[in-house]
Amino acid sequence: MARVVCPGSFDPVTNGHLDVIARAAALHDEVIVAVLINITKKSLFSTDERVEMLREVTKGLENVRVERFHGLLVNFCTANGINGIVKGLRAVSDFEYEMQMAQMNYRLAKIETLFVTTNPQYSFLSSSLVKEIATYGGDVEGLVPEPVLGRLRARLAEA
Repeated sequence: MARVVCPGSFDPVTNGHLDVIARAAALHDEVIVAVLINITKKSLFSTDERVEMLREVTKGLENVRVERFHGLLVNFCTANGINGIVKGLRAVSDFEYEMQMAQMNYRLAKIETLFVTTNPQYSFLSSSLVKEIATYGGDVEGLVPEPVLGRLRARLAEA
């Protein structure tokens, strides 16, 4: 069985993330979306909220499941029988960092990294940019899935 992981913080999940996840799901038997637990990073949404949102927006992809992880991604992969990591690349600037991580992951655990070029309509999109725009009242409709948009608006209204 070809099992891969799509890791990230997904704070919040964007339509670019969903595009990469859906494309990975079309090519592999199982895709595990792994949400990073990072207690040192200030997140807009808790890990549980991010997992819940991802489960909601990927429910139509039958071979996708959402989990959480902390520590080294290669340890998560080894523990779950995963032999591939799928990463989306938006620009050449992403490649340099991701290549370094891919080489280290291979050195540590012989886990391959597969790069998926981002759909051009999402090449500018990042969770950080979405949060920044939304925080200052900008319109992020069409950049995140509808359920995420509602939660994002509600969270920012609380602030």
